[in-house]
Amino acid sequence: MFYGFSVEQHVPQSHVLRAIDRFVDLSGLRAHLSPFYSHTGRPSIDPELLIRMLIIGYCMGIRSERRLCEEVHLNLAYRWFCRLGLDGAVPDHSTFSKNRHGRFRESNLLREVFEMTVRRYIKEKLVGGEAFAVDASLIRADVDRQRAVPGSNGLPPDATGRAVSEYLAVLDDAAFGAATPVVPKQLAPTDPAARFTAATPDRAFFSYSTNYLIDLDHAVIVDVEATTSVRQAEVTAQRRMIERTQERFGLWPERLAADTAYGDAANLAWLVEEKSIEPHIRVFDKSARSDGTFARSDFVFDHEDDSYVCPGGQRLRPSHRNFTTPRSYVDQDGFVRYRARQQDCGGCALRPRCTPNMPARKIMRSAHEDARDMARDLALTDAYFTSCRQRKKIEMLFAHLKRILKLDRLRLRGPNGAKDEFLLAATAQNLRKLAKLIPFRSAVLPA
Repeated sequence: MFYGFSVEQHVPQSHVLRAIDRFVDLSGLRAHLSPFYSHTGRPSIDPELLIRMLIIGYCMGIRSERRLCEEVHLNLAYRWFCRLGLDGAVPDHSTFSKNRHGRFRESNLLREVFEMTVRRYIKEKLVGGEAFAVDASLIRADVDRQRAVPGSNGLPPDATGRAVSEYLAVLDDAAFGAATPVVPKQLAPTDPAARFTAATPDRAFFSYSTNYLIDLDHAVIVDVEATTSVRQAEVTAQRRMIERTQERFGLWPERLAADTAYGDAANLAWLVEEKSIEPHIRVFDKSARSDGTFARSDFVFDHEDDSYVCPGGQRLRPSHRNFTTPRSYVDQDGFVRYRARQQDCGGCALRPRCTPNMPARKIMRSAHEDARDMARDLALTDAYFTSCRQRKKIEMLFAHLKRILKLDRLRLRGPNGAKDEFLLAATAQNLRKLAKLIPFRSAVLPA
């Protein structure tokens, strides 16, 4: 007449969710969401249950919320992780959409859950905070390429929906609409914030970029940001993530490793002058020439005299006149033009190799050239080559994101949808890595 059954005994000790469960601390979840719930009416579904189900979905690569509800209903390990027991009711899949578009986004809950994992890493002393790396990866948007319209025509008058409203809301955001003045070649009416890109060898597609800032000690994701797929937006995301990490966790990295996309003069100056971070970044430089004439590197800069010395011994200056009132020679693009005198170049024997088509040689120097020079000097050190080798860890995280967690294409639309998916995926990656690292330690603290 009586039958005893324990879900706890039927979940293997080696199951990945049992290892992850120790680090999922959602004790402050209800207090965080209390202003967003009504105190009257029928009881709401427990938000901790919804978050635990989402963690399962992203940890186990279950992309569909409808299928996630079915799996939680049938799988004992999933029921154990969600604290449902055998008779607990699984919420309907539509509940996720209702909460995601409402209280979850209004309360910034998913970022709080992500930062919970980072705090646990810091508590376990697995984040060194000395060397960081940053990079971005393209994730396909949920867009039918065949329904795209020319970007020069703008959105059709009948384009409506939540994704369109979100697109209009971020037109002035430096990470989306204001990232570049260039009009996209194609525009998707169903998700206009997605960028049409041909940055990969594959056929051009619509995408968003997920930006990771990681600690190089154990490849821990310390911050994540969603942007449009434009290089300028990725640089903006890097700045936001560094500032947010300093504000939220007090982490001030000594050096930052990144590829050439982050090596423009303004960004290097921001790292060096404002944040005192060593840029282990290859300088973005197009001063080399392909016609055999002298490049800028063939000219020597004299800091004391503020001039360049050419191979022929003549000097190039911002101005060859003396003004009573000092003037700024920096143009609107942040460059100073150093020019040689026409009479110096006219009789020079090296003119055919220097400036054969112009009466005098001119050199453009960035106002942030000192930061560029520092990055060039760092590129010759052993620490730089170590950073280049360690920077591959972030590429491995992106490969894991797409191949293991199945996030090679977004399911949600709009900037907020991309933000939600990237935060949950980064949370899942941090939890899976934490579950692997902690068993090798002698003591494990309960969550």
